Formats: sequence, C-alpha cells, structure tokens
Amino acid sequence: MDKTIEIILVNFAAVVIMMFCGWIHSLIKKNVTIADSLWGLGFVLIAWLTFFRSEGFLFRKVLIVTIVTLWGLRLFLHISKRNRGKGEDPRYTEWRKEYGRSFVIVSLFKVFLVQALFLWIISLSLQVSALSSTTGYITVFDIAGLTIWTGGFLIESFADFQLASFLKDPGNRGHVMNQKLWKYSRHPNYFGESAMWWGIFVISLSVPYGFITIISPVVITYTLLRITGITLMEDKIFGNNTEYKEYVKRTSSFIPWFVKKHQDIN
Repeated sequence: MDKTIEIILVNFAAVVIMMFCGWIHSLIKKNVTIADSLWGLGFVLIAWLTFFRSEGFLFRKVLIVTIVTLWGLRLFLHISKRNRGKGEDPRYTEWRKEYGRSFVIVSLFKVFLVQALFLWIISLSLQVSALSSTTGYITVFDIAGLTIWTGGFLIESFADFQLASFLKDPGNRGHVMNQKLWKYSRHPNYFGESAMWWGIFVISLSVPYGFITIISPVVITYTLLRITGITLMEDKIFGNNTEYKEYVKRTSSFIPWFVKKHQDIN
C-alpha cells in the first residue's frame, strides 16, 4: 500500500512538473493555448510511469498503457494541429485582458496547475487498474471496459475528423456542423471522451477497491458537461447564433440520439 501511494504521488509530481514547463513555454511564446495540447500527454505520462513502476497484472498493465497512449497521442496531435498558427484561444485572451499583468501568475494556477490536478484525479482509475496484482487474470470487466473504451475512442476520433473536414470547406463558414455523428449529438466528441473513461473505470473493477475510482469518469463527465466543454462553448461561443439555437432544439446535447421527427435535419 505504501508503494502504491508513493507511485500515485510521484505521478502527481510528474504532471505538475510537466505543466510548469508548459507554463514557462507559454510565457516565452505569450500564448497559453499549449495547455490544451498538454492535456492528453499528461495521461500518457502517468500511464507509462505507472507501467514501469508498478507490479500489477502484466496483461492489464499493457492494456491500460496501450489504450491511454493511443488516445492521448491522438488527442495531442489533433489539438496541436487544430491550434497551429491560430494564436491564443479566445478564452485565455479574455483572461489575459481581465487580469492584466497578474495573468502571468493567474495562468500558472488557473490554467496549468488546475489542469494537472484534474488530469491526475481523472487518471486514478488507470493507475489503480495497473497497480494491483491481486487479480492476475482477465476478467469480464477487462473485456467490457475495453469494449466501452473502443466505442468511445471511435466516436471521438470520427467526430473530430468530421468536424475538421467540415471547417476546412469555405462554404461552411458561419454555418453549424449538423451532419453525420453531429446530427445525433451536439458534442459527440465529448461523449466519446467520457465513454472512454467510463470504460477504463469498468476495467478498474477487475481489481480490489477499483470501484472507488468512479471519481475518474464522474469528474471528466462533469468537466465536459459543465466546466470546459458544453456549457462554455454553447453559452460563450454559440450563444447568439440563430442557426445554432435551432440546432439545439433538434439535437441531443451529449448522448447521441435521434433527431426530433417534427424538426428533422436534412
């Protein structure tokens, strides 16, 4: 137990150091947006540190580190490509104006260190899954969790690709993406990400006390719904868009569902 706590705390220190380095980079570039790219890499860092230092069931360790690395690197590349050459995210620019000179310190705590804390909490399910050696065989939870994770990964990946393709077309400028996966959910990418962490939590049920890591999927889901995801985007970015308001009336906000028949989208 002492080693488990030590590994978990070392993982926290590692992501804090990573985010601190990101903060230094943001000061040099005068752009805080790098924090978004570091989000996925933080989970990859924790997954590999846990893999090398833990003595858990090898199959489960390999499973966890593989799926987290696959997701984290894909997300890092996707966000980095999306943000390249576009300047600082408007959210951070607003904070920069609001806090003035003190934004230098505010950004360290409000952006980078808060993100380090959140990703560490969310990663508890993957850490506990890899650390425990008590259940040294494949369980139904491993299989079910991997199935859920795979579904979430495919949904997020396809949703991101579809949106990127839509935005590349100049003819779509000023219009709302309401096709393909986005026809059934206003935020299928967020739903996919949430599903992946619920899948990892299910895997954690294979080991003793894994159920306590339910905090991981709960925190990521709440964050996507109420903090950095849906609420922020719909209130601040699309709040005055008439087309989007109609889209809201027709389409599920999170869980993919059928479009209301009397207001179908062609």
